[in-house]
Amino acid sequence: MVLYAQNRSETVTDIHDKISSYGKQVGLRMFDIIVLREKGYKRETKLLGMLMFIKSTVWKNLFGKEADKLERSNDDHCTYLLIEKDPLVNTYISMPRDKGVLNCAAFAAGIVEAILESASFKCKVTAHWHNGTAYVIQFDESVIARENALLDSNR
Repeated sequence: MVLYAQNRSETVTDIHDKISSYGKQVGLRMFDIIVLREKGYKRETKLLGMLMFIKSTVWKNLFGKEADKLERSNDDHCTYLLIEKDPLVNTYISMPRDKGVLNCAAFAAGIVEAILESASFKCKVTAHWHNGTAYVIQFDESVIARENALLDSNR
């Protein structure tokens, strides 16, 4: 899959985009299956609950273990980081020397993005090298506004 994307792309960014789009196809299908099996079709409606669902349940179903960390960015209230020290998708892939910044965990980033989008949490997810791999989840302002409105109504 990586070679297929590499042969049809000019830049590393194009390769990331293609690999991410492959992951989105998997994420769209996996979300319904995981929600049915694990939660009896009860979906998360709160942002933090959904992120914890991805960190634990989704990651266990896909990779056999939980993701290492979930953090909120100090700089931007719309950004969260899902951190994995040694992503399984990068374990058995040898990178060409000219594509040194290529992170094949873009596949998992696509899965996460599709799951969040399916649950009505509009976002963009990218994979970056940072103490392993950090999946940067950049939520749309409307998602954060909706979450804040939910919190205010519960007070």
